[in-house]
Amino acid sequence: MKIAIAGKRNATENYVRYVTAGGMEPLVTLNSGELADCDGLILPGGGDITPAFFGEKNRGSRNIDTELDVLQFQAFDLFVRNGKPILGICKGMQVVNVGLGGTVIQDLPSAEYHKYQDCDQYHSTIIERGSWLYHLYGPNAVVNSAHHQSIGRPGRGLQIVQHCPKDFCPEAVAHESLPILGVQWHPERLDPKQTTLSGGAVLAYFVSLIVKQRQTAP
Repeated sequence: MKIAIAGKRNATENYVRYVTAGGMEPLVTLNSGELADCDGLILPGGGDITPAFFGEKNRGSRNIDTELDVLQFQAFDLFVRNGKPILGICKGMQVVNVGLGGTVIQDLPSAEYHKYQDCDQYHSTIIERGSWLYHLYGPNAVVNSAHHQSIGRPGRGLQIVQHCPKDFCPEAVAHESLPILGVQWHPERLDPKQTTLSGGAVLAYFVSLIVKQRQTAP
């Protein structure tokens, strides 16, 4: 089973290790031909999305790479069209949201609570009952934060399934009918000294969607 990681090789080492540890074959690529041969797509973390993609001027976005944004949106569209599972992580969740017509809060008023400060920050979250994350972790989870943005208006069909109780920042999403997931935190680098969560559980669930999709594909 081959999982595409839509990013640059020098910025995706954690994701390669994450997928490899889960027993899957990672492929870091932005090439549409190589993407087409993959069973699932991970949209990794990184800088901020170019605000023009969600119809706004820059109001606090930084570390922008418009060329990378274009290629990641193309990868997202390809997997949506083919009905293949997608997992967005941190920036990747924002790519999912914007790709479905949603918007981004470019600089959270509560960013100090979430942004990277020499290391990831850890905080509690509340998970919606009955959601995919609830089945993995139950009603509460301590997760790691390294972001200053959040979902504004959710994209078409996206449901928020986890949030931070302090500022209601969305921490995870799921599509109502498509095999699309997103987490604002980083399951690929959870510190066992800071949380009891297993990041591998997210990958295992994502892989289960790939298996299901392959079994039902014509």
